[in-house]
Formats: sequence, structure tokens, C-alpha cells
Amino acid sequence: MSSDEPQDETVRILIIDDDDIFTHVLQRAFIKRGYEVEIAADEAQALEKTQAFEPDLISLDLKLQGSSGLNLLPQLVERSPQSKIVVLTGYSSITTAVEAIKLGAINYLCKPADADEILVAFQKQNGNPDAPVAEQPMSVNRLTWEHIQKVLHEHDGNISATARALGMHRRTLQRKLQKRPVKR
Repeated sequence: MSSDEPQDETVRILIIDDDDIFTHVLQRAFIKRGYEVEIAADEAQALEKTQAFEPDLISLDLKLQGSSGLNLLPQLVERSPQSKIVVLTGYSSITTAVEAIKLGAINYLCKPADADEILVAFQKQNGNPDAPVAEQPMSVNRLTWEHIQKVLHEHDGNISATARALGMHRRTLQRKLQKRPVKR
């Protein structure tokens, strides 16, 4: 039996993501591997299904419609302390990765991620002292992205307050945030 297959009891996975296509692709992939799967598209559904479904594993999108996975994370940990949680995002930053781990996630993955990558992330709970260290510092554009994410987090996701703190127009900040993160 390979390491990504469930053991004796069926392992339950809750996918919390508001991207219908992505969640259904993941759901099919996990079911094909023998897992029991439920989907939640928003914070209310996530909390309800966490309570009723009692998942072993939770895949949590960082950016949900109208809320942040970081805000939801402590509630999930409180309601389901036995669950391992991996945060997925298309908007990765150092700040959100650190905060996700501090708030109880066992791992943090950048999208796109497939079912196998997510299952591996659930298994990797310990740090890797042999992780590669970048040869060059981040680009100025990436540093800017990271700084914006840090200030946004400090202002609890409030765009207007973040724009004021950064000394930029709110619409300019919104446009920057709608773009994918800049490469390193």
C-alpha cells in the first residue's frame, strides 16, 4: 500500500475552497484514492461541515469569497483539534505562510497543487533542515509584494487601512492585490 492511500478506516478529507472546478477535481482525485470527501465553499459551510463530518484532514484555501482562511483557521482548530490542516493559496507570501503555521496549519502550499502534492503536505509535519536556501535575494517586485502582504495582514485584511498605511490610493492597492504574486 503506498503512503498516499488511506489505512484501515476511511480517512475523511474536507476541502474548503470557493473555486468549484478546483474543488470538484480534487474531490474526484481523493475519492479515486479511497478517501471520503466533503466540500465547503465558504466559512459558514466550513464550520458546519467540520462539526458534522469530523474530518481527519482539511485542505483550506487562504482566500475565500468574503473572508480569509487565516481568520477561519483558529475556528477549525478549535472545532476539530484532531484534524491536520494544509493551507492552499494562489496568493502566497511569507507573512501568510508564517501566520498559517502559527495559527495551526501543518503545511502551506502554493496553487496549483494536485491531490498527490496535498497528500504529501499532510504527511510532512516536521521542518526540513536541508531545505534549499535561495542563492540570490528576492527581487524588488517580490519584496514589494511581501511588504504589501505584511501590512495587509497587520490591518486584518482592511484594504483602505492598508492603502493609507502604504501611502497609496486604495484602487491602486486593489489592482496590485488582484495580480498573482511576483516571482522571486
